[in-house]
Amino acid sequence: MDPAALVPTPDTIPVAWGWFQFLLMLTFVLHLLVMNAMLGSGIIALVTHWTHPDGSPAICRLTAGKLTYLIAFAVNFGVAPLLFLQVLYGQFLYTSSVLMAWHWLAVIALLILAYGAAYLYALKYKPLGRARSGVLWLVVLPLLLIGFIFSNNMTLMLRPDAWRQYFDQPNGTLLNLADPTLFPRYLHMIIGAIAIGGLFLALMARYQLHESPHNTEKSVSTGLNWFAIATLVQFWIGAWLLAVQPAPIRTLLLGGSPLATTFLALAVAGGLAAMLLALSRRLIPTVAVAVLTVILMPLVRDLMRRASLAPYFAPADLTMAAQTQYGLMILFFILLLVTVAIIVYLLRLAAVATREEVC
Repeated sequence: MDPAALVPTPDTIPVAWGWFQFLLMLTFVLHLLVMNAMLGSGIIALVTHWTHPDGSPAICRLTAGKLTYLIAFAVNFGVAPLLFLQVLYGQFLYTSSVLMAWHWLAVIALLILAYGAAYLYALKYKPLGRARSGVLWLVVLPLLLIGFIFSNNMTLMLRPDAWRQYFDQPNGTLLNLADPTLFPRYLHMIIGAIAIGGLFLALMARYQLHESPHNTEKSVSTGLNWFAIATLVQFWIGAWLLAVQPAPIRTLLLGGSPLATTFLALAVAGGLAAMLLALSRRLIPTVAVAVLTVILMPLVRDLMRRASLAPYFAPADLTMAAQTQYGLMILFFILLLVTVAIIVYLLRLAAVATREEVC
């Protein structure tokens, strides 16, 4: 069976596809930063509990005070890029979601479990004592499972040839386990989250941890060490991920497309520069370079996605509706700016209200 025959016909779109592409990149970067801080700080705190079972390190108390906020923002910032991805690639994403429907629906239950456990960890941090690590497991493990489910869906949507497995497994439990890119891509996401989580905790320690200068600098140093080590591991995981890509994608990244090659080279250089800055304990420059690197990586991923789906579809092929709706697009941008302003205001209020860290 020709895999192209399995791809549904895309719907028309209200405005030119480039607008949705821009919004997809913008909102996904925001989601990626918050999501990485959420998952990474949770993993770091969990490891810290193992290594300090009798103590209450500042890193863990910082995580307890921020985790519920991070989950809330990660979820809300994740809705927009998922919707824009559905607008541009709905015929692929909807199909892969249906093929793995039970796993996809499980994301909601896993998220509720993680969110509830995060509140328990934050509100009962001191009384929990040694049980803190057990509660934190109920946060981190569901989030890791959600990441694995998303990695399956985002890779399965790129493989219409794998959709034929439905005829052997039509019960909505299909996973993309045979794809050689699945596990390195998933690990790339996890290790990247640990790196950004360490950087996030270093920032919080520098500006919100009201302890002795020695303890504050120790926490900052710990966060930067996590970032540097995780970034070093990322180079190995990234090389693995590149090696298992289909030949056309490897060619694209290694000189076949000047744009893709440039983005990848800049991202690698940015990761290396950020790691060296972290080792030299220069926090703000490390954050600036790391954020630029995070912006570059989704651009690389988008070019890879387009190349993977090129035999079947290109966003430029989408048909615009007979009546365009640029007025609604302008209204969306206005509301987006208002929403960002409100979020910044609320974050400032939250920062003032939580100056005394969880203890």
